[in-house]
Amino acid sequence: MSHLIREKSLILPLLLAIASYFAEHDLLEGGRLAALAGAAILIGGILLASMRVAHHAEVLAHKVGDPYGTMILTLSAVAVEVLILAIMIENEPSPTLARDTIYAAVMLDINGILGLAALIGGLRHGEQPYNDDSGKTYGVMILTAMGISMIVPEFVPDQQWHIYSAFTIAAMLALYGVFLRMQVGQHSYFFSYAYPRRTNAPKPESEPAQAEPIVISVIVILFGVALIGALAEFMSALLTGGLKGTGAPPAIMAIVVAAISAAPEIITALKAALHNRMQATVNIAMGASLSTVILTVPVMEAIALYTGQPFIMAMSPAQTVMVTITLIAAAINLNDGETNAIEGMTHFILFLTFIMLSALGL
Repeated sequence: MSHLIREKSLILPLLLAIASYFAEHDLLEGGRLAALAGAAILIGGILLASMRVAHHAEVLAHKVGDPYGTMILTLSAVAVEVLILAIMIENEPSPTLARDTIYAAVMLDINGILGLAALIGGLRHGEQPYNDDSGKTYGVMILTAMGISMIVPEFVPDQQWHIYSAFTIAAMLALYGVFLRMQVGQHSYFFSYAYPRRTNAPKPESEPAQAEPIVISVIVILFGVALIGALAEFMSALLTGGLKGTGAPPAIMAIVVAAISAAPEIITALKAALHNRMQATVNIAMGASLSTVILTVPVMEAIALYTGQPFIMAMSPAQTVMVTITLIAAAINLNDGETNAIEGMTHFILFLTFIMLSALGL
């Protein structure tokens, strides 16, 4: 019973899902303001549910340790993102939503999460050490995955998209298979860092949660993801109805999806940076970017092959330039095994540039 009491924060999202089932039609007929207000409330409910999912993913992460821990955390976030994305595309078909969401997620993870974490961590602790092998490995994997799936498609003829799409699925799965074996196998030390022991160091806030049984965490994660899917179904309809005819930038839907899925990661990464544990921040930010590209792309490409309606995966010129600058900056900044406030600020400025370009519709 005590474990159920701890999950009381899931009651509100559950009530919102039930209320939305009965009120969705009335909200859509109530006009743009009512639809947008309802969507905003549901986004709050999704965030509450995703926080609990992230908490229990973190519980499992503490039990198994790095690199398995951050892998569980990032995979849970990607699962939420793919679920919301698939539901939104089903409700309102958009050929660019998948591409824009992946792009937004990479900008948010590398420039937003990593940039802000390195900035505030650097201001508090100065230079923060981590294993530079992890940054290099993540960087080259992200560059390869995005290049294959989101830059090269610009040069693939329309009549041959299905052939290249099938190749992309196989390539992404092969990349992830090798990466996963390396991450949890003989090269797992790439993604961990031996911090000096401190006898007077306080225990992490989340450590008491390790007493929770694994089965409880698994059940809550599965229930939370299902609840998020239900809320996303209603949120998508309300947000689409509320934004229709407003002239809002097309990328706003993609940013909403990316922000919802990354919210738990943001909190976890910032806490790690403030506690001078930059390795966890690098694993979360870079790992989330890689997982988003390398796992979301095959799912979306498979949907395209199944339905016969291809998505536009090739990035726009502005997106290509921003990704290129971001990955070059990351390759330089994550090359020496230490982050600082200046490196964090460079990425955070790139994140603000991404927000400005999105507001301009670019």
